[in-house]
Amino acid sequence: MLLKTFGWSFAVTAGGLALAGVLWGWKGLAIVGILSILEISLSFDNAVINAGILRKMNAFWQKIFLTVGILIAVFGMRLVFPVVIVAITAKLGPIEAVDLAINDKEKYEHLVTAAHPSIAAFGGIFLLMIFLDFIFEERDIKWLAWLEKPLAKLGKLDTFSIVVALGVLLIAATTVATDVAHGGGDKSSTVLLSGVAGLVTYLIVGGISGYFEDKLEEDEEEDDEDESDEKSGKDNADEKAVAANGGQRGGATVMGLAGKAAFFMFLYLEVIDASFSFDGVISAFAITNDIFEIGLGLGIGAMYIRSLTVYLVRKGTLDDYVYLEHGAHYAIGALALILIVTIKYEIHEVITGLVGVVLIGASYWSSVVRNRREGAAGEGSETKTEVTSGV
Repeated sequence: MLLKTFGWSFAVTAGGLALAGVLWGWKGLAIVGILSILEISLSFDNAVINAGILRKMNAFWQKIFLTVGILIAVFGMRLVFPVVIVAITAKLGPIEAVDLAINDKEKYEHLVTAAHPSIAAFGGIFLLMIFLDFIFEERDIKWLAWLEKPLAKLGKLDTFSIVVALGVLLIAATTVATDVAHGGGDKSSTVLLSGVAGLVTYLIVGGISGYFEDKLEEDEEEDDEDESDEKSGKDNADEKAVAANGGQRGGATVMGLAGKAAFFMFLYLEVIDASFSFDGVISAFAITNDIFEIGLGLGIGAMYIRSLTVYLVRKGTLDDYVYLEHGAHYAIGALALILIVTIKYEIHEVITGLVGVVLIGASYWSSVVRNRREGAAGEGSETKTEVTSGV
C-alpha cells in the first residue's frame, strides 16, 4: 500500500534530484532537496484538509486529483504562477515576464517580493474562511470543547464568518498594510482588493461545490425513500461499492461524489492548494531566485503532499484519529494569520512549518488518547457483561 501510493513520489524525487545534479551540480541538487523538504513541512496540514474533502469523491476523481491535479500544482502554481504574478503586478507581457525570470533573476525576485502583500491578503483571507467555517459549525466531535462550543453558538448567526473575515481584512489594511517593507509604501488599497478577491473566490467555488453536494444528498434521500422496499438488495450493492472504492464510506453517497459535484469539489481543492502554495513560493526566494530550481524543488514536495492525501483517505486515518481535521484547521487558521502578518513583518518559514506540525501533532496525540480511553471503556463493559452473564 505504501509503495503503491508513494511510488510516483519516490520516482519523481529520484528523477528530479538527478536532473538537478546534472543541470546545476551538487549545489543545485542540495537546493532542490531543501526546497522539497520546505514544501512538505509547510503543507502537511494541507494534506489533512485535502483528505477530508477527497474522501467524499469517488475513485475516478481521486485519480484525477493525483494526476491532472499534480500537473496543475507543480507546473501551474509552483512554476507558472510566480511568472503570472510578476506579469500582472509589473504590467508586463507574458513573454517579457518569462524573459525576466530567466535572464534577470534579481529583478524578477524583487518583483515577486513586491507582489507579496496582494498574494498574502488573497491567500490569507481564503484560508481564514476555511478555518472560520469549520470552527463556527456545530459538530458532534469536539477537540477543544471549551473553545469550540461557544464558537459553534456564534456560528448560528448567518454570514458570521464573513463578518469576521472582513473585520480581519479591515484591521490588516489599516495596520500592517500602511507601511509595507515588501515593495514599500502604503498598500492598504491593494490588500483590501486582494483580500476581497480571496473572499469572493472562496464563496463562489465553495458555494458551488457545496450546492452540488447538498443536491446529491437530497437526491440520494429521495431514492432511498422510493426504493425502501428494495433495501436488502441495495445494502448488498452498497457493500460491493464500498469494496470497489477502497473501503470508503464518507461523503454524500457510498460511491462518493461524481459528476458536477466532484468537478467543483476538485476546483475547490485546487484553490486550497494554491492558497497553501503562496507561502512556499515566497519562502523559496530566500533560498534561490532560479524559477526552475524553485519549480522542481517545490514540485517534488507537492507530489508527496498529494500522495499523502490519498494515503490518508485509503487508510481511513481521519476516521481513526478524529481530531486530526481539527488540528489541521487550527493550523490553517494560524497560517492565515501568519500570511496576513507577513504583509509587513518577516516570519521565518521554520516557525510557519512548526506551528502546523505542533498543532497536528497535538491533535493526533489527543486522538490516540481518546481511542485508548474508549478502548479501555469498551473492554471494561465487556468484562462486566461476562461476569454478569456468568452469575
